[in-house]
Amino acid sequence: MKYYNKLVRDKIPAVITKSGSTYETEVLDEEEYIEKLNEKLNEELEEFYNATPEETVGEIADILEVLYALAETKGISIEEIENVRLQKKEDRGGFKDRILLKHVVEG
Repeated sequence: MKYYNKLVRDKIPAVITKSGSTYETEVLDEEEYIEKLNEKLNEELEEFYNATPEETVGEIADILEVLYALAETKGISIEEIENVRLQKKEDRGGFKDRILLKHVVEG
C-alpha cells in the first residue's frame, strides 16, 4: 500500500480503478483545498525544475492548471488574469530582454 495524501486531478481515481487498484479519497473543504493547492504548486515547480526538455511543456501546463485552480478559489477568471498580465506587459514590459538589475543609486 502506498500513501500519497496529496491533491490529484479529478480523473485520477478513475485511472486507478481502471488499473485494477483500489483507493481512498476525501473531498477537501475550502481551507484544506487551498493548502493542498499550494503544496501542489510547490510539487509542480520542483518537477518543472527537474524536467527534461521533452517534459517541460507538460510541467508548465501542470503549473498553470494549479494556478488557475488557485485563482478560481479567489473568484478570479483566466480572462482577468490574462488581461492583467497583458496590461502589466504593456506598462512595464516582459522578461524577453533578460535584464538583471544589479543595483540602484538613489538620486
